[in-house]
Amino acid sequence: MLRYLTAGESHGPALVTLVEGLPAGVPVDVAAIDLDLARRQSGYGRGGRMKIEKDQARVLSGIRHGKSLGSPVTLMVENRDWVNWTEVMSPTPVAEYSDVRAPQKVRTRPRPGHADLVGALKYDHADLRNVLERASARETTMRVAAGALAKQLLAPFGITVVSHVVSIGGVTAAAPDPAWSAAEVRERAEASEVRCADPVASAAMIAEIDAAKRDGDSLGGVVAVIATGLPPGLGSHVQYDRKLDAALGGALLSIQAAKGVEFGPAFENATRRGSQVHDEIGWSPAQGYYRLSNRAGGLEGGMTTGMDLTVRVAFKPISTLYKPLRSVEIDTHAEAAAEIERSDACAIPAAAVIAECVTAFELARFLVEKFGGDSLREMLANYESYRRQVAAR
Repeated sequence: MLRYLTAGESHGPALVTLVEGLPAGVPVDVAAIDLDLARRQSGYGRGGRMKIEKDQARVLSGIRHGKSLGSPVTLMVENRDWVNWTEVMSPTPVAEYSDVRAPQKVRTRPRPGHADLVGALKYDHADLRNVLERASARETTMRVAAGALAKQLLAPFGITVVSHVVSIGGVTAAAPDPAWSAAEVRERAEASEVRCADPVASAAMIAEIDAAKRDGDSLGGVVAVIATGLPPGLGSHVQYDRKLDAALGGALLSIQAAKGVEFGPAFENATRRGSQVHDEIGWSPAQGYYRLSNRAGGLEGGMTTGMDLTVRVAFKPISTLYKPLRSVEIDTHAEAAAEIERSDACAIPAAAVIAECVTAFELARFLVEKFGGDSLREMLANYESYRRQVAAR
């Protein structure tokens, strides 16, 4: 079983992920993990925090001489901003703050749309910082690290995962040319400041972000993830919690600000007749079974079909506004403007990277479940045996 946990606060000393179940013998390139961490920090519309941090993964366990050991892998990313928060975020009691700015960092006015208020009620906190530090999207740093590690397990099986931005605010990109490979989509998206493969839409998205920033507002959007090279049969139809689309949907919706997920053109399919939706099946000696289209987004019955997996994720605008909405002071119940915490005007380019890495980890998890093995060599042997079995049908 492949799984991971993350730990750490936004302004604590470090963020950590522990990945358990990675088979032994997987080649691990830490520089590739750092590259995805840098991709997460980039993108037009990011705020001041990204100018402070330069996220790099430090391996604490589970990797030796560039290969996984089969034991738990622990990765850590230090928070450079911790030096400015040592008293505020101290794990031991502080009798009196020497930093005059420290009392100003107490938060008592919850932001609409954020976890602030509900988290404080649930966990009985008087200072909302106890909630927002963990609820912060800074936590996704380690999800990206875990997903970047998972990509290195997927690679020997010929599986790649890419992402691009579909829309920001009211601007929607033209759909990628069907003739483009996933690598071409990635190349075009990575050349854009907003990670959009459509250059005309990219320019309009930048203008939209600038307008929102001038107004002290924020923007959401939609990102797409494409996974290629998947064999048929990852996931299962036999129980609800073994369906790959259920697991992917849950993982993607757990990303901060994610509010909707669709596989293929799911909402558009809901308006059509079945004859216009279901992917007809073909067979040839060279290909075996294949689909004549991919409106299902590469999933049927909770399992991969062998076609590309395509998924879109909708993200709401960031909850921190520099022209804050109305809120209530939790100490006095008096009406007040919501608190302002350092934030981005738009994080959708970063959200694409996060969704990509979260998807990669879930695919790696189901790959391990399907092909088992304590080592990469054993998994590859099981995989090749399965491919021969499927080809013979």
